Amino acid sequence: MTLLIIIIVLALIFDFINGFHDAANSIATIVSTRVLTPLQAVAWAAFFNFVAFAIVKFVFGGNFGIANTISKTVVEQFITPQIMLPILLSGVIAAITWNLITWWLGIPSSSSHTLIGGFIGAAITATLSINSINWYGQKGVLSIMSFIFLAPLIGMILSTLLSILILNICRKANPHKANRWFKHLQLASSALFSIGHGMNDSQKTMGIIAITLISFNADPNIASHLPAWMKLTSFELFKHTEEFDWIPLSCFIAIALGTLSGGWRIVKTMGTRITKVTSFEGVVAETAGAMTLYISEILSIPVSTTHTITGAIMGVGATKRLSAVRWGVTKSLLIAWILTIPVSALLASFIYFILRLIGI
Repeated sequence: MTLLIIIIVLALIFDFINGFHDAANSIATIVSTRVLTPLQAVAWAAFFNFVAFAIVKFVFGGNFGIANTISKTVVEQFITPQIMLPILLSGVIAAITWNLITWWLGIPSSSSHTLIGGFIGAAITATLSINSINWYGQKGVLSIMSFIFLAPLIGMILSTLLSILILNICRKANPHKANRWFKHLQLASSALFSIGHGMNDSQKTMGIIAITLISFNADPNIASHLPAWMKLTSFELFKHTEEFDWIPLSCFIAIALGTLSGGWRIVKTMGTRITKVTSFEGVVAETAGAMTLYISEILSIPVSTTHTITGAIMGVGATKRLSAVRWGVTKSLLIAWILTIPVSALLASFIYFILRLIGI
């Protein structure tokens, strides 16, 4: 029971860190264009991160598909307390560690892929088999990994197309008046992206908590001592009862509070180092990024909001001219993205060994 509480608390800490690590995704362009002050921007983003809970609950009918995908990363036959709990603990600790390292270095890495990498490393180390991971299928790990490249590419394509479309529509507009309009529109586009971020990233933590409870309930001796609000035996049950609303509610609150705390080291990278962003470009990048996140929600595939908005920012920069994008910075980011899963896997593997040595 103690280990159950520890994993849930660590999962929510990961969610909080995810919030301030990824705060830059939602606020970087709106801060760099001075539409809002940094404090106003994080409050704005935090509010709409939480609004995402109501949208998923009441608009999508409580269908938390991304959380379900995360909960099925490890093959079902290994979902027992003895096997899964050290895997989950190792994976979450590795994800928290890598997120803090990349935040300190100002690298906008993916919390999604950090978490997946941690689970892969811990699961393979625990079972000594690569077959313990769900690799294939639409929601398999390979599909999730493919979005390391697809998410920024989709964001880039959408932002390029939106840029061309809006530039043609506004070609006869007064520049000063148009800029004033885009400053107002940036509030809406930032809100849309923050909602997408809340929907996507909160569900990753929900998946961790769900699989933890399912693992505990897999042992009848342990399950008999659990209170009703912890008796989760399958993710399908989670979707169809309000008894487990505390899971999404706590996850959305944690990520909103994390976003409210800000992530200033990464704001500079996202808002100024990739390309200089105007209000028009901020609107386009955030709208394209939001559209990509909504597509991933429909597909139930966890994607990186970081990768998505970075690709969208590169797309609007390239619309002006290719040299407007600092491709050297982009190359460094891409290398960091590719390294995230293997480094997180190795880190989780090491943590798993340490936990087993101390008897966990």
